[in-house]
Amino acid sequence: MKKLRNLAMVLIAIAGTTVNAQTEKLNELRADAQEAKSELLQADSDLQTFFDNAAGYVIFPNVGKGGLIIGGASGNGIVYENGNAIGKAGLKKLNIGLQAGGQSIIEVIFFETEDDLKDFKEGNFSFGAEASAVAVKSGVAVNAKYKNGVAVFALPKAGLMANASVGGQKFSYDGFESDMK
Repeated sequence: MKKLRNLAMVLIAIAGTTVNAQTEKLNELRADAQEAKSELLQADSDLQTFFDNAAGYVIFPNVGKGGLIIGGASGNGIVYENGNAIGKAGLKKLNIGLQAGGQSIIEVIFFETEDDLKDFKEGNFSFGAEASAVAVKSGVAVNAKYKNGVAVFALPKAGLMANASVGGQKFSYDGFESDMK
């Protein structure tokens, strides 16, 4: 009986540690997303119009891209609806073509309508091969427009890569529990 109680205590401690580590990682990602938003707005304050008027958006504060002929990218982000964090998103990309190098970027995807955001949350969203992001620099957002219900902006953080497309990206979405909003 004593061994069973000790085993139960160990399992409870492990479960608590795992939950705490996941919560800590999520809180770090949320803070990184807020910092990335500030960096985007510092690079081009006109992006504020997109943040204010979009039905929702997802900020990937650190997308790692790399390749030599065969390339890939991945990152995690936070999804916002009406300015409130509602979930976590994942980004994956694999492509083949003329490319070389490595890069770290901030990527933000704005959704024009509630239906566009709903498609993303339901997993019915990916970029076609021809999709590209607008490189963030002062004044670029003024003339930027939604295409097929989305507008995508990228801000290089580090590295150099001879490919700036977002085509072929696939996404995942996990909503927060109501008590975590």
